[in-house]
Amino acid sequence: MAKKAHVSETPATQLLRANKVAFTEHPYEYLEHGGAQHSAAVLGLDPFTVVKTLVMQDQDAKPLLVLMHGNRTVSTKNLARQIGAKSVEPCKPEVANRHSGYLVGGTSPFGTKRAMRVYIESTILELPRIAINGGRRGYLVGLDPQVCVSLLDAKPVQCALAE
Repeated sequence: MAKKAHVSETPATQLLRANKVAFTEHPYEYLEHGGAQHSAAVLGLDPFTVVKTLVMQDQDAKPLLVLMHGNRTVSTKNLARQIGAKSVEPCKPEVANRHSGYLVGGTSPFGTKRAMRVYIESTILELPRIAINGGRRGYLVGLDPQVCVSLLDAKPVQCALAE
């Protein structure tokens, strides 16, 4: 019988456990620049149900998180319009790491170093379950997407573009 791979705690899993959130753990072999498409393929998941956590900033360099389907990109123009910002752009990796406390490729919206506004593509909330980063490269957690609203106060937006 194969031994289940042990995954040590992350700030994300600590927060989920502290809030009694039921989640499943999905470790996989991380691939640099593989993204959500790679993790979905390795874990046998639909990339539409694998959610990316993107660290972005507005025109005043205020950070924010965007939760997006693994096989979609963010229309920064549409996002900016919906959240009342002049502009929104992705943070540089080193800036994203500083804001979130996680390495790019392992960013979870849960347990970030800094509190940030969270926006979630509205169609994610219609899914029964999602896989989202658990706070480490090569580690996803499966949970109910409503947790993003209840725990993170994520605001629904419509800014997805097909990749």
